[in-house]
Amino acid sequence: MSNLQPARGTHDILPDEMRAHRRVVGIAGEVAERYGYEFMATPVFEFSQVFKRTLGDTSDIVTKEMYTFIDKGDDEITLRPENTAGVARCYISEGLAQKAPVRFFYAGPMFRFERPQKGRLRQFHQIGIENIGIAGAMADIEVIAAGARILDELGVADKTVLELNTLGDAESRDAYRAVLVEYLEKRIDELSKESRERLTRNPLRVLDSKDEGDRKVVAGAPVYSDYLNDASRAFFDEVREGLAALDISYRLNPRLVRGLDYYSHTAFEFTTEHLGSQGAVMAGGRYDGLIGMMGGTATPGVGWAAGIERLAMLCGEAPAARRPIAVVPVGDEAKMPALKLSEELRRAGYRVDLGHSGNLSKRMKRANKVNASAALIIGEDELARGAATLRDLDSGEQEEAALASLVDRLARFR
Repeated sequence: MSNLQPARGTHDILPDEMRAHRRVVGIAGEVAERYGYEFMATPVFEFSQVFKRTLGDTSDIVTKEMYTFIDKGDDEITLRPENTAGVARCYISEGLAQKAPVRFFYAGPMFRFERPQKGRLRQFHQIGIENIGIAGAMADIEVIAAGARILDELGVADKTVLELNTLGDAESRDAYRAVLVEYLEKRIDELSKESRERLTRNPLRVLDSKDEGDRKVVAGAPVYSDYLNDASRAFFDEVREGLAALDISYRLNPRLVRGLDYYSHTAFEFTTEHLGSQGAVMAGGRYDGLIGMMGGTATPGVGWAAGIERLAMLCGEAPAARRPIAVVPVGDEAKMPALKLSEELRRAGYRVDLGHSGNLSKRMKRANKVNASAALIIGEDELARGAATLRDLDSGEQEEAALASLVDRLARFR
């Protein structure tokens, strides 16, 4: 019955794992709101050109990993492999330039055809923030600070390291690209086939290569920071000054780059050694050229994305489920009163488990199975007195409580 299994690289998210996901999204969203970032969502699929134009024809995502298909209207559609391009498309198509700057927070599924492994699935989930419309370094500082605060409030900041670099402006990038190409061409025979192809189309992508031979070549390559102009150095100095003012520590990583031309200035990643080979937890940077390249008015932007699955794994054990109150009717006469009482308690904010069958013993076993904190037993005698037997399932103590006062009497079990 293999056809009844989840597709490879996907899995069902059951309640324990979903509580861990909800914790990540809930804390991240609440922190993001404090920084002025509002929840938004883009469609899970877009016209393929949204991603092909923005991610680059030579990127692994476009050449190997996108889920692309022709729909019934003969349009080429792609399930989103990341969300920044979709947010940029939204900024253009929804006419948001008149509201700039805008700050967005998102959470949702992404799709990439990759070899499944721990922390990497074909349907995975991300949170992210995008700050669009602010050109100065203060936006970069804010975006990084929001990410650091989220990691801290999730309790995983001490398991991560912020790695930081600058790509400079277009002039600096052109200067560096020229010397990088010159260096790589002298050692072209040592490069992988993919990197030789990238050398003519997108040479900075060679710096991202995971091939061991490529990495050895890259280790001796010119360093980006040596080719920054004065304006780019000043921008990066301001970012570093701002992080220092906020007591956000970082490690400079001159090999941390973004291969596409629309990226500029700040590039950063929060990495960890606690998840095996999946070291990047949160990654981002400035993308001033993206919206202009997509056909909109040239607009600055900066943001990051983080994997919910990886953050949940870093957080460890999922939060415990909220314990319910078990309502236990005894006899047919108690069914409707128990139903009404359950609804009243739910409206008052309690989680309630109402058993629908079985004798008193079976229903009490169910109360223990669902880890109820208390049980309300309602039988013929209790109904005659307008009361219920309230049993504390941790201590075993029980007392009679008037039905009219139960909402308040149960407060200690909320």
